[in-house]
Formats: sequence, structure tokens, C-alpha cells
Amino acid sequence: MHIHSCIADLRAALKGRGRIVFVPTMGNLHAGHISLMEQARAHGDTVVASIFVNRLQFGPNEDFDKYPRTFQADCDKLAAAGVDVLFAPTEADLYPEPQEYIVEPPAIQNVLDGEFRPGHFRGVATIVLKLFNIVQPQAALFGKKDYQQLMVIRNMTRQLALPIDIIGGETVRADDGLALSSRNGYLGPAERAEAPRLYRLLNEIRDAIRNGNRDFAALENAAIAGLTANGWKTDYVAVRQQSDLSVPAVADARLVILAASRLGATRLIDNIEV
Repeated sequence: MHIHSCIADLRAALKGRGRIVFVPTMGNLHAGHISLMEQARAHGDTVVASIFVNRLQFGPNEDFDKYPRTFQADCDKLAAAGVDVLFAPTEADLYPEPQEYIVEPPAIQNVLDGEFRPGHFRGVATIVLKLFNIVQPQAALFGKKDYQQLMVIRNMTRQLALPIDIIGGETVRADDGLALSSRNGYLGPAERAEAPRLYRLLNEIRDAIRNGNRDFAALENAAIAGLTANGWKTDYVAVRQQSDLSVPAVADARLVILAASRLGATRLIDNIEV
């Protein structure tokens, strides 16, 4: 695996490498990331990963400074997964001057996760577009665990006519159902034992919907009450249309159930398609 931090060096290294498939990350890699790397191989000739903790998508009171940085272990995992090229820029490489040109997503950035993390999806869209321009891939993979992020990136790519196929990778879970996340490492032992409750409640909502229950508000409120009773502080549990994350308007819409809740100091997100 070749590692580059300089944009010019990366571009030179990717010339003539066929169809490029790109998997951007912020590092601290787990099996979910590695699954995306392995899936990427089926979509092109050269697999490129990136590691960059993007300051633009963190709010002023979020965990940018303490976000886990495990570069050498990440490199070992990427090499073992067959990644061809790693782009690992510094902030000086990506932001040699203040980033004054910003991608401003539409109203979708202000609902669900965006309501509780103002500016987050603006930062995500800006860095992803910048990375796309640097790497110039023909396909890119993003995990479905960050469902709203996937929607923002997919819509941005379509509306800006970028020649990139956006591929959603299925969420990878621990044996007890907890969605793998770099932030799971923040959980203490008791919190880790409690954490799978979120996924269980999403499954209960899905089963209820499959059995004909269309009182989405009651299902959402019951799940929030169940989390609260067990020490969680919930931002949202929401049933939405898969197509645009709007409130379901038709009975036969394809649905996704999304949740974000805090267990101790750790904010966990998850979702499940119906």
C-alpha cells in the first residue's frame, strides 16, 4: 500500500490506475470500515482510502480534539484489506488557506442529526466534494449507518453532475446488534452492555410497521420512553421515507427508522430500513 499526504503526489500516483474506487474515513478504523474496503474491490481496479479528521464537520462543543487517532493501526488494517493507496493529508495539505468556499446542502441538513449538530452536513459536504476533486474516483463507498450523510452525499453528487457512483455499504454490527462505530470506544463496560437496546427498539418499530401499525408518532414516543427509562438522553427516534427523509406521506412508502441517543457521554446513532 502506498501512502501519500501531498495532493500533487497522490494525483501523480493515480494516473493510469484504471477505475478508481474511493472510501473516505476519519480513521480509528473498525470492521465496518474494512467491510467497505473489501466491497470496494468489486467496483473498480484501484482502491483508494483516505484518513482525515475533518474539523469543519465538528461543532464547537464536539469531540474533535479527543477523536481517536490510531494511524499506524489503521494503516495495518488497510494494507491487510488490500487497499492500494492511502491518502493521509494534514490540515495544511487540505486547508492551506481558510476554506471560504463552502458547500451548502438544502433543508435536509437541518433535520434529524442536522437539528442537533448545526453545520455538520455543511462540513461533510465540503470535505467530501474536495476529496472527490482530489482523488477523482469513478465510485465511492459510504456506510449506511450514517444514513443522512449518505443521502446528502448522494444528492450532492447527482445535482452537481459528478461522474461518481455512490454506493451504500450495509451497517456492520457486533454479535449483540450494536452498530460498529469509532465512538463505541468511549463506552464504559456497563454502557456497552446497555448500548444494544437502541437496535432492539428499532427492530421492534420495524416489526410493528410490518404488522400494520401506522401510528408512527406513538411508535417513536414509545421507543424514546423506553430509552429514557434506561438512562438514555434521546435526540430523536424517527420514521421517515427512504427517498428524502421526509415524514411519510403515503401508506406504501419505503421507510427507514433512524435514531440518535446519548448513553453517558457517548452519542450513538443507528437506523434500520423497513
